[in-house]
Amino acid sequence: MENVIIIGTGAAGLTAAIYCARANLTPLVIDGMEPGGQLTTTTEVENFPGFEHGIMGPELMATMRKQAERFGTRFQFGSVASCSLDGEVKTLTLDSGESLETKTVIICTGASAKYLGLPSEQALIGFGVTACATCDGAFYRDVPVAVVGGGDTAMEEATFLTRFASKVYLIHRRKEFRASPVMVDRMMANEKIEVIYDTVVEEVIGVEDKSVKGLKLKNLLTEEQSELPVDGFFLAIGHQPNTSPFVGQLDMDETGYLLTDSTKTNISGVYAAGDVQDSVYRQAITAAGTGCMAALEAERFLESQEHQG
Repeated sequence: MENVIIIGTGAAGLTAAIYCARANLTPLVIDGMEPGGQLTTTTEVENFPGFEHGIMGPELMATMRKQAERFGTRFQFGSVASCSLDGEVKTLTLDSGESLETKTVIICTGASAKYLGLPSEQALIGFGVTACATCDGAFYRDVPVAVVGGGDTAMEEATFLTRFASKVYLIHRRKEFRASPVMVDRMMANEKIEVIYDTVVEEVIGVEDKSVKGLKLKNLLTEEQSELPVDGFFLAIGHQPNTSPFVGQLDMDETGYLLTDSTKTNISGVYAAGDVQDSVYRQAITAAGTGCMAALEAERFLESQEHQG
């Protein structure tokens, strides 16, 4: 029987592990589908406090993992396929078929950015292709970039990128946007943004050089193909929280993000931290902060159970 099992090894999961381990809870961490989380797909991270000159994303996560291990955190490779969270004993079943029992669970499974699925796009993730303007926008000073999407996130990211880029192209497959009118108006009023309507991206140019050189576009109305020279390509077509094992047990919003009070879910002893319950900020530092909060909540819960027993 474990005191606490943490699911996921991104910034939230590893921070939770550090705090739980230092509280002598000997946490077990399940690596998850993407060990290290989204930061392992980025290059330089400049906005995580404590690293004046920046740090590579994979290096940051490796350092956090070593820190967690130093205090006695144990890691197990695998993903949670299903679970039973009601009652004092929580049961997690891994994709290997193994079942684990624990008194508390901290869910840090994150949210996966949605991509177009193009081979050239996948090959350049972290090398000019990104799904986070807030994280990477500063790397594209005085160069043209493109954003694809039509919702509020796309409007926000395109507008944000005008702080750095010389030109921002917003590519959308339709004439109408899903975004709220106020967001559309703000984007349209920005002189540095040019909208390309009724168009899809067919290829990202630059795989051979490991850097984005441009995009191959196709107009859906005319079938006309063209090339757009840009140095960065930002995906803003949404995120999918990784919550499928918890459907039917934990409260979620319509997209699948876990609903929490602080980090408490609707089931006692089960907590959620990071992007799996945060559809707004989605930053490593905010994920780490909620990971700390969840660990402290779990520690207090276990203490209260001991006193009751």
